[in-house]
Amino acid sequence: MATKIQRLPELKTAIGLSRSSVYGYIAQGLFPKPIHIGARAVGWLSHETDAVMAARIAGASNDDIRDLVVTLMSQRGQGGAK
Repeated sequence: MATKIQRLPELKTAIGLSRSSVYGYIAQGLFPKPIHIGARAVGWLSHETDAVMAARIAGASNDDIRDLVVTLMSQRGQGGAK
């Protein structure tokens, strides 16, 4: 499966959160950090955001979601992005 990168407008539409909410969740460790795709451009890996939203829908606690985000972020360094 090809990796899809979501820019902020697409991400906001997909998950129903505002820009400030997305960055607030990132600061709390409840959402993955964006990746740099240019000098002044960032995006989010869709499989990561999908996993976090699926966990939230399933009723995962904030602690469980933080653990998920840590796992997703660590997989980036290991070639785990799909």
